[in-house]
Parts: sequence; structure tokens; C-alpha cells
Amino acid sequence: MMLEVQLAELLEGTTDAAFAASLDGEIRTWNKAAEKLFGYPATQVIGQPCAEIIGGRISDGIPVCHEYCNILECVRTCKEISNYDMEVRNSLSEPVWVNVSLLVVSNERTDRRFAVHFMRDITEKKTAELLTNKMIRMARDLIGGGNGRDALPPISPLTAQEKTILRLLAAGRKTTEIVAELKISARTLRNHISNIDQKLHTTSRIEAVALAVKRGLI
Repeated sequence: MMLEVQLAELLEGTTDAAFAASLDGEIRTWNKAAEKLFGYPATQVIGQPCAEIIGGRISDGIPVCHEYCNILECVRTCKEISNYDMEVRNSLSEPVWVNVSLLVVSNERTDRRFAVHFMRDITEKKTAELLTNKMIRMARDLIGGGNGRDALPPISPLTAQEKTILRLLAAGRKTTEIVAELKISARTLRNHISNIDQKLHTTSRIEAVALAVKRGLI
């Protein structure tokens, strides 16, 4: 608890919206800048799952924040995480683009770790970037450039079940929801996802969904 108090005091000194999450995805601190960006007071979010409050998505609408968080998994396995952009929703359900950087803070005595998220509003920049990319794609289509799928290396065909799983993941469905809908075990689902990663040459659920969308598989 002392570490959380110290973190909360420290993060009040940054102009970035910042919060600390435990490795099981629970928000433990929430600074004033985060209150301003998201519109939620600290008293409302502390103790809540960060996936439900943040609800981040990347540019193709693919969820970043969900039950199985690749970001927190990277923290657990001590993998380096680069800055990344994602779209979030504030308390008024308005879309906001943020750039995110992470800092891992550990308590050496208890070995407890927190993933501190720093977020800065880049909505104006990202809106312009997405508009530019859309114009470029339209220009390529006009001159017969297509969408570039033919340039991708060939892959092993996905089964109907694997495509269904990818569609459910793209829709942000939780593991428990997927296994219930498909009437399979969590272990069978993990095996399907492992096979999908092998076929698509991907290393995470987010990457697999993004590549499947790019290839037009779902």
C-alpha cells in the first residue's frame, strides 16, 4: 500500500494522464490529468479493471484492452514495450486518441509490480494522419494499386473454426464468452489460437486479428 501512495503522489507531478495498474489489470492509482482526459474521478475507477475503463483500440478498431491483455503479459514476462497509439473513450463516449508509454515499478521487498501507463492526447495529429492514409489508399485504388494483399507471403489456409475465433476476438469477446459460444474448453481455444499464430506467423491475439483483417480473411 505504501508503494501505491508513493506512486500516486509522484504521478500527480506529471502533465500526462497517468495511472498504475496491478499485473491482474486492476487500477491502483489515477492522477488529476487522467481525471481530466477521461472524465472519471479517481474514486470511481480505483479498484476497477483497466480494460473496462480504458477500452483502448488500435486504428482498425481491434481491441487492445480486454481480458487477455498483451501489454500486461509483456510486463509479466519482462519484455520491452515500445510507445504505441490507441483510441480510447472518455466518460461521454467521445473518442480520444492517445500515445501510451509504460513504466514498470517494482517493490523489491514484496516483489509486487505495477504497470504505470502515461497517456498524452494526440487526437488532432492522429485524425490528420488517418485522413491522409485514407486519401493515399483511395489514390492507390484509383490507379489500380489495390490493397496490397497480393504482396503478402502465402499462408496455410485457416479452418472455419479458426476464422470464427478471429472474428470473435476482433469483436472484443472475452475468453469465457468464446468458449461458451463455441462450446469448447479454454484449452481447446488456446490450441486454436496457437495454430492461428503458426499459420499467420504472429505472436499475439491482437497481431493475428490485425493481419487477418489486412489479408481479408475475416
